[in-house]
Amino acid sequence: MDAANLRSVPLFSSLDAKATADLGKYLTIHDYPHSATIFRTGDPGDAMYLVDLGKVGIRITDADGHIVTLAELGPGDFFGEMAMLDGQGRSANAVALEDARLAKLTREDFLTFIGSDPRVTLELLTALTARLRRTDDLLRHRVSRNVNQEEQAQLTFADHAADKIAEFGGSWKFIIVSLALFTAWVITNTILLTRKPFDPFPFILLNLALNVITAMQAPIIMMSQNRQSHKDRLRANLDYQVNLKNELLLGDIIRRLDELKKRPRD
Repeated sequence: MDAANLRSVPLFSSLDAKATADLGKYLTIHDYPHSATIFRTGDPGDAMYLVDLGKVGIRITDADGHIVTLAELGPGDFFGEMAMLDGQGRSANAVALEDARLAKLTREDFLTFIGSDPRVTLELLTALTARLRRTDDLLRHRVSRNVNQEEQAQLTFADHAADKIAEFGGSWKFIIVSLALFTAWVITNTILLTRKPFDPFPFILLNLALNVITAMQAPIIMMSQNRQSHKDRLRANLDYQVNLKNELLLGDIIRRLDELKKRPRD
């Protein structure tokens, strides 16, 4: 990378000609074909990269197993600096979105360089802060989630029991079982036990059992319906957030298109 390209990197834009020339001595150039993996999550953070040509995507896999692209970097951008600074493993994957040429700066060479020019440290902190804010905003506004999974994760044992009881109480199985039980109860107390029936006509014990079942079944079904209402509210809230995010993204796209129209054409 020449001095002009180095100074286009926000991290090194404040360097003078001598410092830029000194930095160039530490860089090594590497070419990556399209779709090549530059590093993966967990790889040692032993270097940072500056994009000279091409485009690089920084990606992570979220809790749902979906690949989220945090940033698409082009010429003048840099990446890999976080893991290089703390010496920990990589926190994301870096993939070449097209044929790319990168300048690599190792951790050892970088520490030597910033020791000779403290201004780079301040520039690096400023750039890191801006990138962290963008990442936080992206993840905070990512609202496309599965409502069923969100609601399922909050269920208690009582909720599961209420759903099962409500599902059975509102089915033909419950009606058939109830009719069979009532018929057997009446036949037993009128025909089989003619001398000493345990519940003679007008079947007061049967009526008591039915009242108890009805009294218990109604609030259980209401609990299940209330939870369904909560699920509907959660779905409506997520739909609103998705629509709001799409509206904001569309507004940003329109703004960028307006900026492109205002630029002078060659």
